[in-house]
Amino acid sequence: MPLAHVGDIVLDYERGGEGPPLLAIMGMSGTLLHWGEPFLEPLRERFDVIVYDHRGVGASSRLEGAITIGQLAGDAAGLLGALGIDSAHVLGISMGGMIAQELVLSEPQLVRSLTLGCTYCGGPGSSYGLSAREGLYEAMRSGVRERALRAAFDINVSPAAAADPEMWARFREIGEARAVAMPVIMAQLVAITRHDTSARLPGIETPTLVIHGSADQLLPVQNGRMIASLIPNARLEILEGAGHLFFWEQPARSVELIGTHALAPA
Repeated sequence: MPLAHVGDIVLDYERGGEGPPLLAIMGMSGTLLHWGEPFLEPLRERFDVIVYDHRGVGASSRLEGAITIGQLAGDAAGLLGALGIDSAHVLGISMGGMIAQELVLSEPQLVRSLTLGCTYCGGPGSSYGLSAREGLYEAMRSGVRERALRAAFDINVSPAAAADPEMWARFREIGEARAVAMPVIMAQLVAITRHDTSARLPGIETPTLVIHGSADQLLPVQNGRMIASLIPNARLEILEGAGHLFFWEQPARSVELIGTHALAPA
């Protein structure tokens, strides 16, 4: 995969497709492989899609010490600059949605349109799926990789999707192909717990779409409703029955929503 020099680090990325640039920002413990071809392939028919791995993931630079969501937003801005892109449509999911919030708040000129999926803004009214997370953390602490992967899969998708053996096989294959080290995941988790843009979201002027699955166990759907209520003129789309990885469960619908939003006449 190609590497982009961003300040004193490098980020590995993939780029492909036709149309205006779209930067897709992945969530906690995720890799660029987690977007999945069923989602990326039709997205590339509408956009020049850029996906990348955060610090500490894949071939990107090692993560040294703590990290903040603001620093990760700086990485996203730096990647666009390294690729010679003045502005792009931005899609962020989960932690990536938090990064996208910071990006549009700090560098609004870089963001043509904003899509926030299955994410969180912090502040009063936000909610973690605490009981679901405890089961995941227990599995991760066990040191048994198969158990941890299965727990991660079950919490990231709806119960209906969790029963799909083909989807599980895909998730497992990605996890085996590109593992994310536990210290990196924990550093990302600390960054997430300190994230709070709730008081600043009303200042966003960029056209914004919020997508959330109604069956999200990690970040319950009330987070999507809250974000959409705080960003002026934001559009909210709730995907009934979908879990946290809504773009795995409903890829065609997700692509249609993102494309219609981003490519709508100003």
